[in-house]
Amino acid sequence: MVHPYRVVVVEDDPDVAFYTKTVLEKRGCVVSVIADPLSALSAIGRFDPDVVITDIEMPGMTGLDLIDQVHAKHPGLPVVVMTAHVSVDYAIAALRGQADEFLTKPVPSSQLMAVVSRLADEFRRAQAEAPAREVVLAIGAHPDDVEIGVGGILAAHRAAGDSVTILTLSRGARGGEAQNRQDESLMAAELIGARLFLEDLEDTRISNADPTVGIIERVVAEVNPSIVYTHSNHDRHQDHRAVHDATLVATRGVRTVACYQSPSATVDFRPNRFVSIDGFIDTKNALLASFASQAEIRWYLEPDFVLATARYWSRYGGGVASEPLEIVRESADMSVSRNEISAAIREEKQRQARGKAAFG
Repeated sequence: MVHPYRVVVVEDDPDVAFYTKTVLEKRGCVVSVIADPLSALSAIGRFDPDVVITDIEMPGMTGLDLIDQVHAKHPGLPVVVMTAHVSVDYAIAALRGQADEFLTKPVPSSQLMAVVSRLADEFRRAQAEAPAREVVLAIGAHPDDVEIGVGGILAAHRAAGDSVTILTLSRGARGGEAQNRQDESLMAAELIGARLFLEDLEDTRISNADPTVGIIERVVAEVNPSIVYTHSNHDRHQDHRAVHDATLVATRGVRTVACYQSPSATVDFRPNRFVSIDGFIDTKNALLASFASQAEIRWYLEPDFVLATARYWSRYGGGVASEPLEIVRESADMSVSRNEISAAIREEKQRQARGKAAFG
């Protein structure tokens, strides 16, 4: 059975949006129209489309900005730029923004449907032929723990097409206003398209038994991860050590478990894997910038320090920036994930290089 094409239309002109929706629906497509481009990313994540169609000039965000964000969060998802401006400059800008197709309004119904059908078929075929993706679960005791430890690695996973879930076990009330830290956690997860589970265990009193183990087991059962990142037990913070212990119990059936470095890690933290995050250090700093309430009290969130730390670990991992891991458990299949992440890093570098060359 062939399922109908699913299309998201990002268009602030109601007449154009109605026309596009009507044309596609008459030909059997399932269509979601988004008038506000700022809400488009979350809507795309919920709708799971085969194709995105966007205007260029919209309030709050251009269609070209949207293309970059869609490709960052949904690798391979085709995007069609549709504009009323017949201009070589617009066409070049759209191609520089990696649009899959450029259409000029008014678009004939037959042309619109032909483009959507072709791109949707290509996208579905690529998905069917793609190797199985990793399912990643990153576990932290407090808001920003995961982002500090493996923010670059998680961004690389998303760029490789892997799904990422973050489980934060407390709201960090001892380190700031819980509501602020909750909002900041949601903002950071949204930035890379990660799913967030935010629990409410008592900060500084997290147990290494239940309810911590039970919470982690519940999330593991729902997500079914192939890779788990968590705290090291070589850490001065009691919550970090407790989460490490509870994670090892709750993830017995997960084939790969790795521990990341926290600012409170001791000298006994002995990483044996160094993952290059070349091309993703800016994303990591953007993740950490989401935690604005911590900026003045946590000097290790400063971009220069984050870069310096990543540069230091790159002496072991290669490239110019790396994040260190202690591998607790690993199957032979981990090499596939590393290869996919390496490919994503190369692609990100090439994309950035193309952008610099195109704009001089």
